[in-house]
Amino acid sequence: MTQLAFIGAGNMASCIVAGLSAQAPWADISIADHNPEKLAYLAQTYGVKPATTNQLAVASADVVILSVKPQAMKVACLEIRDAVQRRRPLIVTVAAGVETAQVSAWLGGNVSVIRAMPNIPAQVQQGMTGLYAADSVSAADKAVASQIFAAVGASIWVPNEHDMHAITAVSGSGPAYFFMFMEAMHQAAVSMGLDSQSAMQLVTQTALGAATMAQSGDLSPAALRQQVTSPKGTTEQAIISFEHDGLRTMVQQAMIACAKRSESIAEELRSKE
Repeated sequence: MTQLAFIGAGNMASCIVAGLSAQAPWADISIADHNPEKLAYLAQTYGVKPATTNQLAVASADVVILSVKPQAMKVACLEIRDAVQRRRPLIVTVAAGVETAQVSAWLGGNVSVIRAMPNIPAQVQQGMTGLYAADSVSAADKAVASQIFAAVGASIWVPNEHDMHAITAVSGSGPAYFFMFMEAMHQAAVSMGLDSQSAMQLVTQTALGAATMAQSGDLSPAALRQQVTSPKGTTEQAIISFEHDGLRTMVQQAMIACAKRSESIAEELRSKE
């Protein structure tokens, strides 16, 4: 059984653990974090093994998933450096902006590092993960990473590490955009007289149905929108309002801001070397 260790028990780690626990009986999962309450919850809920230190979590690991905040990544790597050098596990980092070369250097070099950008629907096995590995990472290690994230949703590999900034802007942070849009639709529905529960059911099922149709690939999102938008009909008025208020521009600007922040995190970490 694969020995899988998480360093950090934040929101993303918890989502991945939840998905893996439901879909991946091949993985024996341990997790380390400075918050004992989080560890106790994850152990009780998902049956993972809490580790009292990062070093103990890594000691027998085949795969280590680094899920600490970008600013804490260097410290976490230095803490487990000796254990990693002894064990040589596959390293997977899920922190935005942290480059694989930095992680490898902090861990002492000569280790396989894969960069992943998952998102929180991994918790319900509907995640989307972007993956990058340098040419030096073996096909076998890439297959292991693919297997891990296949257990919590879908994944794609990108050829250039810089592409991970765009992945962050599209899917890594993307669920928050949809949640915000759903939140706004729910608030508007309630303001028009619907009760909150009915409004939420209408919004969530509509979002699910639209995503399912778009995912089928039979028609593009643009074609699907046109299919729903009858000339001089009700939907057309909403679309006209969106276009008038610059919805497309707002979305593009928001995603560019997200990607730029990912890039700036990388620059900040490089400047501290």
